[in-house]
Amino acid sequence: IDPAAPLDKACLLGCGIATGYGSAINTAKVEPGSVCAVWGLGTIGLAVVMGCRNAGASRIIGIDTNPAKFEIAKKFGMTEGVNPKDFKEPLQDVLLKMTNGGLDYAFECIGNVKTMKVAFDSVHRCWGKVLIIGVAPITDEFVTNPYAITMGKQVIGSLYGDYKVKTISNLVTEYMNKKLMVDEFVTHKMGLDKINEGFDLLRSGKSLRTVLDMWA
Repeated sequence: IDPAAPLDKACLLGCGIATGYGSAINTAKVEPGSVCAVWGLGTIGLAVVMGCRNAGASRIIGIDTNPAKFEIAKKFGMTEGVNPKDFKEPLQDVLLKMTNGGLDYAFECIGNVKTMKVAFDSVHRCWGKVLIIGVAPITDEFVTNPYAITMGKQVIGSLYGDYKVKTISNLVTEYMNKKLMVDEFVTHKMGLDKINEGFDLLRSGKSLRTVLDMWA
Protein backbone atom coordinates (compact mmCIF):
# COMPACT_ATOMS: atom_id res chain seq x y z
CA ILE A 1 0.00 0.00 0.00
CA ASP A 2 0.97 3.65 -0.21
CA PRO A 3 3.77 4.02 2.38
CA ALA A 4 2.38 7.43 3.31
CA ALA A 5 -0.90 5.91 4.52
CA PRO A 6 -1.31 6.03 8.31
CA LEU A 7 -1.42 2.41 9.46
CA ASP A 8 -3.83 3.08 12.33
CA LYS A 9 -6.41 4.06 9.69
CA ALA A 10 -5.40 1.76 6.83
CA CYS A 11 -5.87 -1.24 9.13
CA LEU A 12 -9.61 -0.52 9.15
CA LEU A 13 -9.71 -1.58 5.51
CA GLY A 14 -8.86 -5.10 6.65
CA CYS A 15 -12.50 -6.12 6.92
CA GLY A 16 -15.45 -3.91 7.84
CA ILE A 17 -15.10 -0.95 5.50
CA ALA A 18 -13.91 -3.02 2.55
CA THR A 19 -16.68 -5.58 3.08
CA GLY A 20 -19.49 -3.04 3.23
CA TYR A 21 -18.22 -0.66 0.57
CA GLY A 22 -17.34 -3.46 -1.82
CA SER A 23 -20.70 -5.17 -1.42
CA ALA A 24 -22.35 -2.08 -2.91
CA ILE A 25 -19.70 -1.20 -5.49
CA ASN A 26 -18.38 -4.60 -6.59
CA THR A 27 -20.98 -7.23 -5.70
CA ALA A 28 -24.32 -5.46 -6.13
CA LYS A 29 -23.00 -2.93 -8.64
CA VAL A 30 -25.59 -0.42 -7.44
CA GLU A 31 -26.81 1.72 -10.32
CA PRO A 32 -27.41 5.50 -10.31
CA GLY A 33 -30.94 6.36 -9.17
CA SER A 34 -31.39 3.10 -7.26
CA VAL A 35 -33.41 2.79 -4.05
CA CYS A 36 -31.43 0.96 -1.38
CA ALA A 37 -31.90 -0.03 2.26
CA VAL A 38 -29.29 -1.09 4.78
CA TRP A 39 -30.07 -3.19 7.85
CA GLY A 40 -27.68 -2.37 10.69
CA LEU A 41 -25.70 0.87 10.88
CA GLY A 42 -22.46 -0.36 12.37
CA THR A 43 -19.15 -0.14 10.53
CA ILE A 44 -20.18 -2.51 7.73
CA GLY A 45 -23.60 -0.91 7.32
CA LEU A 46 -22.19 2.60 7.14
CA ALA A 47 -19.63 1.44 4.59
CA VAL A 48 -22.52 0.07 2.51
CA VAL A 49 -24.27 3.43 2.80
CA MET A 50 -21.11 5.16 1.59
CA GLY A 51 -20.83 2.73 -1.31
CA CYS A 52 -24.44 3.27 -2.35
CA ARG A 53 -23.94 7.03 -2.19
CA ASN A 54 -20.78 6.90 -4.31
CA ALA A 55 -22.60 4.68 -6.83
CA GLY A 56 -25.30 7.33 -7.23
CA ALA A 57 -28.26 5.79 -5.37
CA SER A 58 -31.16 8.25 -5.10
CA ARG A 59 -32.51 6.92 -1.79
CA ILE A 60 -30.55 5.16 0.93
CA ILE A 61 -32.70 4.01 3.83
CA GLY A 62 -30.86 3.11 7.02
CA ILE A 63 -32.61 0.64 9.33
CA ASP A 64 -31.58 0.32 12.97
CA THR A 65 -33.25 -0.01 16.36
CA ASN A 66 -30.78 2.54 17.75
CA PRO A 67 -31.93 5.91 16.30
CA ALA A 68 -28.82 7.58 17.74
CA LYS A 69 -26.96 6.16 14.74
CA PHE A 70 -29.04 8.05 12.21
CA GLU A 71 -27.19 11.35 12.50
CA ILE A 72 -23.79 9.86 11.79
CA ALA A 73 -25.28 7.70 9.03
CA LYS A 74 -26.40 10.87 7.25
CA LYS A 75 -22.75 11.94 7.05
CA PHE A 76 -22.05 8.79 5.06
CA GLY A 77 -24.98 9.33 2.69
CA MET A 78 -28.12 7.97 4.33
CA THR A 79 -31.21 9.84 3.14
CA GLU A 80 -33.76 8.37 5.56
CA GLY A 81 -33.60 6.54 8.87
CA VAL A 82 -36.15 3.92 9.92
CA ASN A 83 -36.52 2.41 13.37
CA PRO A 84 -38.62 -0.80 13.15
CA LYS A 85 -39.84 -0.19 16.71
CA ASP A 86 -41.73 2.89 15.52
CA PHE A 87 -44.24 0.81 13.55
CA LYS A 88 -46.93 -1.68 14.51
CA GLU A 89 -47.10 -3.18 11.04
CA PRO A 90 -44.37 -5.45 9.63
CA LEU A 91 -41.35 -3.54 8.43
CA GLN A 92 -41.53 -5.04 4.95
CA ASP A 93 -45.01 -3.57 4.53
CA VAL A 94 -43.71 -0.18 5.64
CA LEU A 95 -40.86 -0.29 3.14
CA LEU A 96 -43.02 -1.51 0.28
CA LYS A 97 -45.27 1.51 0.82
CA MET A 98 -42.32 3.90 1.19
CA THR A 99 -40.79 2.72 -2.07
CA ASN A 100 -43.95 2.21 -4.12
CA GLY A 101 -43.38 -1.48 -4.75
CA GLY A 102 -40.08 -2.44 -3.23
CA LEU A 103 -36.38 -1.74 -2.93
CA ASP A 104 -33.92 -2.21 -5.74
CA TYR A 105 -31.21 -3.36 -3.31
CA ALA A 106 -31.35 -4.52 0.30
CA PHE A 107 -28.21 -5.08 2.37
CA GLU A 108 -28.42 -7.20 5.53
CA CYS A 109 -25.45 -6.34 7.74
CA ILE A 110 -26.64 -7.87 11.02
CA GLY A 111 -26.36 -11.63 10.57
CA ASN A 112 -29.91 -12.45 11.63
CA VAL A 113 -32.04 -14.78 9.49
CA LYS A 114 -35.21 -12.96 10.56
CA THR A 115 -33.96 -9.62 9.23
CA MET A 116 -32.69 -11.42 6.11
CA LYS A 117 -36.25 -12.59 5.47
CA VAL A 118 -37.62 -9.07 6.03
CA ALA A 119 -35.03 -7.70 3.61
CA PHE A 120 -36.01 -10.34 1.04
CA ASP A 121 -39.69 -9.45 1.41
CA SER A 122 -38.88 -5.74 1.03
CA VAL A 123 -37.24 -5.77 -2.40
CA HIS A 124 -39.11 -5.45 -5.69
CA ARG A 125 -40.62 -8.76 -6.69
CA CYS A 126 -39.28 -8.67 -10.26
CA TRP A 127 -35.73 -7.38 -9.93
CA GLY A 128 -34.90 -6.78 -6.26
CA LYS A 129 -31.53 -7.95 -4.99
CA VAL A 130 -30.74 -8.91 -1.40
CA LEU A 131 -27.10 -8.83 -0.34
CA ILE A 132 -26.35 -11.07 2.65
CA ILE A 133 -23.32 -9.59 4.39
CA GLY A 134 -23.97 -10.24 8.09
CA VAL A 135 -22.75 -13.62 9.32
CA ALA A 136 -25.51 -15.68 10.93
CA PRO A 137 -24.86 -18.68 13.20
CA ILE A 138 -23.92 -21.65 11.03
CA THR A 139 -26.87 -23.68 12.34
CA ASP A 140 -29.47 -21.08 11.27
CA GLU A 141 -31.40 -21.44 8.03
CA PHE A 142 -32.82 -18.82 5.70
CA VAL A 143 -36.20 -19.99 4.39
CA THR A 144 -38.36 -18.39 1.71
CA ASN A 145 -40.76 -19.29 -1.07
CA PRO A 146 -38.77 -20.25 -4.18
CA TYR A 147 -41.49 -18.78 -6.40
CA ALA A 148 -40.24 -15.31 -5.46
CA ILE A 149 -36.80 -16.24 -6.81
CA THR A 150 -38.35 -17.61 -9.98
CA MET A 151 -40.09 -14.26 -10.45
CA GLY A 152 -36.79 -12.41 -10.39
CA LYS A 153 -35.62 -11.72 -6.84
CA GLN A 154 -31.99 -12.54 -6.15
CA VAL A 155 -30.12 -13.44 -2.96
CA ILE A 156 -26.41 -12.72 -3.20
CA GLY A 157 -23.59 -13.27 -0.75
CA SER A 158 -20.65 -10.91 -0.47
CA LEU A 159 -17.41 -12.00 1.14
CA TYR A 160 -15.00 -9.15 1.82
CA GLY A 161 -16.89 -7.03 -0.68
CA ASP A 162 -15.38 -9.08 -3.55
CA TYR A 163 -12.03 -7.42 -2.99
CA LYS A 164 -8.88 -9.46 -3.40
CA VAL A 165 -5.60 -9.03 -1.57
CA LYS A 166 -4.04 -7.28 -4.56
CA THR A 167 -6.89 -4.80 -4.91
CA ILE A 168 -6.94 -3.50 -1.33
CA SER A 169 -4.20 -1.06 -2.28
CA ASN A 170 -6.79 0.62 -4.51
CA LEU A 171 -8.92 1.37 -1.45
CA VAL A 172 -5.93 2.86 0.33
CA THR A 173 -5.30 5.07 -2.69
CA GLU A 174 -8.95 6.20 -2.67
CA TYR A 175 -8.61 7.03 1.02
CA MET A 176 -5.41 9.02 0.45
CA ASN A 177 -7.14 10.90 -2.38
CA LYS A 178 -10.06 11.70 -0.03
CA LYS A 179 -12.52 9.70 -2.12
CA LEU A 180 -13.15 7.21 0.69
CA MET A 181 -14.12 8.07 4.26
CA VAL A 182 -12.06 6.15 6.81
CA ASP A 183 -11.16 8.53 9.65
CA GLU A 184 -14.85 9.07 10.31
CA PHE A 185 -15.28 5.45 11.40
CA VAL A 186 -13.01 5.96 14.42
CA THR A 187 -14.91 7.20 17.45
CA HIS A 188 -12.45 6.27 20.22
CA LYS A 189 -8.73 5.71 20.53
CA MET A 190 -7.26 4.06 23.60
CA GLY A 191 -4.37 1.93 24.79
CA LEU A 192 -4.36 -1.84 25.08
CA ASP A 193 -4.91 -1.55 28.82
CA LYS A 194 -8.39 -0.17 27.97
CA ILE A 195 -9.30 -3.00 25.60
CA ASN A 196 -12.24 -4.22 27.72
CA GLU A 197 -13.67 -0.70 27.83
CA GLY A 198 -13.39 -0.65 24.06
CA PHE A 199 -15.46 -3.82 23.75
CA ASP A 200 -18.04 -2.38 26.15
CA LEU A 201 -18.38 0.69 23.92
CA LEU A 202 -18.89 -1.50 20.87
CA ARG A 203 -21.53 -3.64 22.58
CA SER A 204 -23.41 -0.60 23.83
CA GLY A 205 -23.62 0.88 20.33
CA LYS A 206 -21.60 3.94 21.34
CA SER A 207 -18.63 3.10 19.17
CA LEU A 208 -18.20 2.38 15.46
CA ARG A 209 -14.58 1.40 15.74
CA THR A 210 -12.21 1.66 18.67
CA VAL A 211 -8.63 1.85 17.52
CA LEU A 212 -6.26 0.32 20.06
CA ASP A 213 -3.04 2.26 20.19
CA MET A 214 -0.32 -0.30 20.91
CA TRP A 215 2.21 2.48 21.44
CA ALA A 216 0.16 4.44 23.97
